[in-house]
Amino acid sequence: MTITLYVSCDSTARSLGADAVANAIRSEALLRNIEIRLIRNSSRGLFWLEPLVEVATEAGRVGYGPVTVEDVPALFDAGFQQGGEHRLALGLVEELPYLKRQERLTFARMGITDPLSLDDYLQHEGYAGLEKALALSGRQIVETVTESGLRGRGGAAFPTGIKWNTVLESESDQKYVVCNADEGDSGTFSDRMVMEGDPFMLIEGMTIAGLAVGATEGYIYVRSEYPQAFATLEEAIRIASRYGYLGSNILGSDKAFNLQVRKAAGSYVCGEETAMLESLEGKRGMVRAKPPLPAVHGLFGQPTVINNVISLAAVPLILARGAAYYRDFGMGRSRGTLPLQLTGNIRYGGLVEKAFGVTLRELIDDFGGGTESGRPVRAVQVGGPLGAYLSAGQLDVEVDYEALAAIGGVLGHGGIVVFDDTVDMAEQARFAMEFCALESCGKCTPCRIGSPRGVEVIDKIIAGQQVESQITLLRDLCATMQDGSLCAMGGMTPYPVLSALDHFPEDFAAAPVRKAG
Repeated sequence: MTITLYVSCDSTARSLGADAVANAIRSEALLRNIEIRLIRNSSRGLFWLEPLVEVATEAGRVGYGPVTVEDVPALFDAGFQQGGEHRLALGLVEELPYLKRQERLTFARMGITDPLSLDDYLQHEGYAGLEKALALSGRQIVETVTESGLRGRGGAAFPTGIKWNTVLESESDQKYVVCNADEGDSGTFSDRMVMEGDPFMLIEGMTIAGLAVGATEGYIYVRSEYPQAFATLEEAIRIASRYGYLGSNILGSDKAFNLQVRKAAGSYVCGEETAMLESLEGKRGMVRAKPPLPAVHGLFGQPTVINNVISLAAVPLILARGAAYYRDFGMGRSRGTLPLQLTGNIRYGGLVEKAFGVTLRELIDDFGGGTESGRPVRAVQVGGPLGAYLSAGQLDVEVDYEALAAIGGVLGHGGIVVFDDTVDMAEQARFAMEFCALESCGKCTPCRIGSPRGVEVIDKIIAGQQVESQITLLRDLCATMQDGSLCAMGGMTPYPVLSALDHFPEDFAAAPVRKAG
C-alpha cells in the first residue's frame, strides 16, 4: 500500500530544513523498500512546528514536528508512516488547539493542498465563486461584496465594495485590477503564504474583481524579496490560462481577464498605492497627490481597482457562500475574519485566522503561549513598523478597526510583534524615525526632513541632553509630520514614537533614571 506523506514547500518551512527532511524521507523509504507518495503542500502556519511532517491515516492526518534529518530513521523505526508513536508525534493535526480554535475562511486550504494542483483547488471549493460570478452582472457582484462588509485588509480598511463601485461607474475603454503584494510590514507574512500556498485563490479573486468592474487586465505587484511567491504565481497563472480560468474567454463565457506578475522595486514606500502605480509604469516609486483617486485615474491614467492580497483572496468565498455567510463573522463594522500574524518575542509564532473581536491577550497568551524568553510582555506593536506600541495594560482590546483606533492604535495588515520587559522603547521610537528616513520617497518636506531630524532629537534624549525641551520638540515634530505629510509613510511614523512616549515615559527620562529603570 502506498503511504501518503506531506512536507510543506512554504519558504518558512524550507528555511527551517523542510527540503532536506523531504529528501531524507524519500531516501529512507527507498532504503527500506517502502512505497510512499510525498506531497509538498502549503504550510498551516504553525511555524514553531516546521518542518512539520503529516501522514495520511484512516483517522486523518497525523503530524510529527519539528522534524530534523537526524529524526527520520527513528520515525520509520517507530512506524510513523502508519501514525506510530514517537516523541515528535502530535496526534491529529486538525485537533491541535492552535488550529481548532481558529475560524479559517480565507486560509481554509492552507496546509492541506498542493499549491500548484488545480485538481486539489477544485476539490476544495476552488473556483466555486467564479462560477457564480459569471452568472451575475458586474453590479450584482459589487453589491455582493458590499453587503459582505469586506474592508481593505492592507491597512486602510476602506470598504472594498465602495471602491469597486467607483471603478464600475467610471467610463473608460480600459480598466485595471492591481494587487498590491508588496508586503513589507515587519512581522507580516500572510500575503506570502497565500501567494506561495494558495495562488489560485488570489487569481480567482482578481478575476472576479475584473468581472465586477469591467477590467480585462490585471497585475500582481510582488515584493522583490519573495522569489518563491513570484515563481509560484507565474506557474499558477500559466496553469489557469491553460485550463480557461484566465484569458479571452473565461470558461466559455466570452468574458476576458488577463493577469501578469511584476517584481516590486524593493522600496517600502512602493507599498503605498500611488507609488506602486508609478513603479508599475516603469517610473521611480514616488507618491502621487490625491485626488484624483486611483479608482478614477489609476494605472496608466485609467480607472483601477487596487486591493491587497488578503482582500482579494477573501472574495471567492464571499461569492461562493454568499455575503451573509461572511458578514456573520466579526463585530461592529469589522466583518469577516483577519489572518493575524504572531511574531517577535513569542513562543508559538505563526498565523491565526480569527473573526474580528478576539483580544490581543487571547492571541498572545492562548495562541502564542507568551514570550519566547519567558519574561513578561511589556509592549506590542500592531500594524507594522508604523503602528503604535501598546502597553501590557492594553492587551484586552479587541482586534477591531474602531476599537484599536479608540486607544490610538491601528490594525494595519494584522502583524503583531511582541516585546518582553527588556525592550528599550526610546530605541524603538528612534528606529521608527530612522526607518522613515531610510524609506521616505522624499517628495514631501515633513517626511523627508522631519524623519532625520526626529532621529537627531531622540539621540539627544537618549544621551540625556535637555530631555524635557527635546521631548517637547519631538512632539511638535510629530504633529507636523502627521498633519503635513503627503502619504501614510510620514503621516504614521509618529504613531510608534508618540505611543512610546505616552505609554513608556520612563524610557525617555534623563540617563541616570533610564539606567535605574
